[in-house]
Amino acid sequence: MTYVSDLRIAVICSSNMNRSMEAHAFLSKKGFDVKSYGTGDKVKIPGSAADKPNIYDFGTSYEEIYLDLLQKDKALYTQNGLLHTLDRNRRIKSHPEKFQECVEKFDILITCEERVYDQVLDFMENKPPTDNSIVHVINIDIQDNLEEATLGAFLISDMCAMLAAAEDLDNDIEDVLHNFEEKCQRSILHSIVFN
Repeated sequence: MTYVSDLRIAVICSSNMNRSMEAHAFLSKKGFDVKSYGTGDKVKIPGSAADKPNIYDFGTSYEEIYLDLLQKDKALYTQNGLLHTLDRNRRIKSHPEKFQECVEKFDILITCEERVYDQVLDFMENKPPTDNSIVHVINIDIQDNLEEATLGAFLISDMCAMLAAAEDLDNDIEDVLHNFEEKCQRSILHSIVFN
């Protein structure tokens, strides 16, 4: 089902690589106006060992990261799904983007882990206000692996459909989120900040 909604939505994880991009892909296919971002200092993805992640600057293209991993260890990064993930990402947009450098305005910011939620709130509360429009910041915890990112994208898509159906989002959001929590058995964090 495709939704016609004027909600401007951003999905945010740490590196703009897995969880936010999977949700970006889902929401985009459903017709939502969606962007995705990361809040980390760098883009970090798994490497050959737990203590050896691959680290890139935000702005490094998904294509460059793909080619770098292909050259480093094609078998490993095919087996762990990273090449598939990067292939999907480069079809959606050119490179990971850092939320703190974004100038666009959104109605809803959806974060995929509590630490990212805290970083988004901190950034929004400390930046100079522009037009004082309401922004809803919502967190749903999603583990950073491929299976959970897919499940999380379904949940985020369901939640956005429920939010888009609200007659008066600012007044109805608490009820909508409460109903969503009961439906999916996941706890949600919600705060209001201003643009």
